[in-house]
Amino acid sequence: MALLPTSVPANFSTSSINVDQNNTNIIRCPEKEPQWVYIVVPVYILLISVLGIVFNMFVLMVFCLHKKACTVAEIYLSNLAAADLVLVSCLPFWAVNIKRGFDWPFGLFLCKVVNVGIKMNAYCSIYFLVLVSIDRYVALVHTMSYGRMRRPKYAKLGCVVVWGLCLLLSVPTLIYRKLKHRGKITECHSSYSATEFLMYNVMLTIFSFIIPIAIISFCTIKIIQAVNNRLMERLNSQKMEHKATTLVLAVLLAFLICWVPYHLTRMVYMLKDVKVLTGCRLIEILNICRQIFTYFAFFNSVLNPILYVIVGKNFRKKVKELFKQWSINRTTFTITSTRSTLLRSVNSQNTRS
Repeated sequence: MALLPTSVPANFSTSSINVDQNNTNIIRCPEKEPQWVYIVVPVYILLISVLGIVFNMFVLMVFCLHKKACTVAEIYLSNLAAADLVLVSCLPFWAVNIKRGFDWPFGLFLCKVVNVGIKMNAYCSIYFLVLVSIDRYVALVHTMSYGRMRRPKYAKLGCVVVWGLCLLLSVPTLIYRKLKHRGKITECHSSYSATEFLMYNVMLTIFSFIIPIAIISFCTIKIIQAVNNRLMERLNSQKMEHKATTLVLAVLLAFLICWVPYHLTRMVYMLKDVKVLTGCRLIEILNICRQIFTYFAFFNSVLNPILYVIVGKNFRKKVKELFKQWSINRTTFTITSTRSTLLRSVNSQNTRS
């Protein structure tokens, strides 16, 4: 899923200077973070990191180890789980960073890599959802005309393209993320100039929010119309498509709930950067909102696997089949081991005789 203003939840207390209309009085806004940030946020981040790693690893195991090949939608959802796994694996570094008062102890290399990982998740999440939406749109709206395009090999190719594109879009993070020494504190921050930062945020808004959301919205509307039109049909293939579509719509809704507040806050922040909105009180409120909505957006990486289990009937079926497959394999292994032991015992007795 969406991009963070500075790639990750950084120290939002960077000083802001507001100039009044006469340009005579310069007011420096205070830089102090709310105390709850240092106490609550690290615990919250570590919690969603642990849950996210366990849940998304479970999803990937089900999709990858099941004896049946993944469908097109499952290929996209498994890559979405992989993107979420990258995010939650990077977050513990920021939990430590925040707990230490935004003092980064991990060096320049991890400063860049961790932020690139979080940035890639933000891009990949929404673009995998775009692919999922397009797949559902083709499956339900243009079944006959474009159905042949819905093949696993094309889905895998699309995933490779998305990973490559997201890595390319994350290059500015790799370049501009640097360490800054301020007294005894070493900050991992973005070293954009004011103009570069504004241009970068405009680019993020267009490519990580406006364009993907427009595509997803169009596909979703058409999907809902198609589902309503075919609600009375009872063909098995269409019932399977409807089950997959229900899961996709649930994942899309969860994404919008978790990420849209963050993007709207970031857009308001851009107005502050260009001096359309000013005032220390406003900046303080925006900082708090960006903190809350950023970490709320991260929860989406934990919520997706939960939705697969609750809403995804096909996913639950795969889980049961996988456990049954493991149970059979374990039983077979036990029987084989027992037989081998007995044969060795018999052979040993015969030799002694």
